[in-house]
Amino acid sequence: MHRRPGVSAPTAQRWSLLRPPADYVLGHVRAVLPDRVLDDARVAVRDGRIAEVGPHPAGTGADVDGGGAYCLPGLVDVHSDGLERERMPRPGAEVPWRFALLSFEGKLRAAGITTVFHGAAFEQGDGSLKVRSVDAALELCRQVADRGDGPVEHRILHRLDVRSAGGLAALRTRLAGLGTTALVSHEDHTPGQGQYADRSFYERWVMGTRDLTAEQARAHVDAFVAAREANLDVRDEALSVLGDLARTGAVRLVGHDPASAAEIAALAGRGGAVAEFPTTLEAAAAARERGMPVVMGAPNALRGGSHSGNASARELLARGLVTALASDYLPSGLLAAAFLLAADGVMALPAAVRLVTAGAADAVGLPDRGALTPGSRADLVLAEAGRPWPVVRTVLRAEGP
Repeated sequence: MHRRPGVSAPTAQRWSLLRPPADYVLGHVRAVLPDRVLDDARVAVRDGRIAEVGPHPAGTGADVDGGGAYCLPGLVDVHSDGLERERMPRPGAEVPWRFALLSFEGKLRAAGITTVFHGAAFEQGDGSLKVRSVDAALELCRQVADRGDGPVEHRILHRLDVRSAGGLAALRTRLAGLGTTALVSHEDHTPGQGQYADRSFYERWVMGTRDLTAEQARAHVDAFVAAREANLDVRDEALSVLGDLARTGAVRLVGHDPASAAEIAALAGRGGAVAEFPTTLEAAAAARERGMPVVMGAPNALRGGSHSGNASARELLARGLVTALASDYLPSGLLAAAFLLAADGVMALPAAVRLVTAGAADAVGLPDRGALTPGSRADLVLAEAGRPWPVVRTVLRAEGP
């Protein structure tokens, strides 16, 4: 490939750490377009938006020489629980919120993620995850708001445990004061259904997180299920409230862990827009039949299966039933999964990249990003393919929201 030097690599790296200018030209890259890879391409940016993508004319320069690296849209992560893990890297070892956010931001940048939705869990669990509580969810929201516009655009995925009265009350108060459409996922992690339809997976998880014997874990889960069964009226109220909010456009409603076509039909009936982590082939197929975006976990695609015995992302991808991947708990998994899917022949690279860019942006209602097309936000990532793992070299995020 012909290369014409432009701005030096150190200058490009300085841009990646700060912000690129509003106008610049990126040359000699392999541009991953929605339908193909354009070798030796040039990307022109004007006012923080992509103005033109095309072949790099022979004999012309550029502000930055991409050196033959892949140029991708900035990745959009629609479900990240990584910040709560960053806040407590070991059991009982909490770090300050601000430090956790800035530290995690570095990991997001290294993964090529320019827009992230942090999961704020409005729930009352069984105590196995000490970082999850209504108070923690509200503090996460405050910390993200205080961060403002940085090298990553931070947003919130409001995760409501539908059997948590406290979670519902706190979420309703928060949503009333937002004034914008909020992304809300409703979930029910009661063992014996949804993600933990086989409760033995939950029991083993509890054994590891709480250091219990198998017998103690079974007793713990029995008590947890009994307490949850007493909150069925809360669940009914929560689903009714969310349905009203979705139908008025106050929230973009996401159904978490749907397990059947009936659950998808119920989600659609209450105004739901997205099926997230469907646990069965039946649920994923039903969602796509209704035109719903379907989000699966990148770690599932990387590992070749669900850690809790549910549907394989690989199988659903091969059937054309997945429109987006989310990092879940592994930011670096997004780009790695896309390149691995392409390397393994599951799909072509442009289609795999769409899962973590345009497809993800569509799932959360952000049509202004995720594609190397004129008019889109100039959130750009330069990456080397690797064998098979890609390496992010530079991230250029446009100024402003």
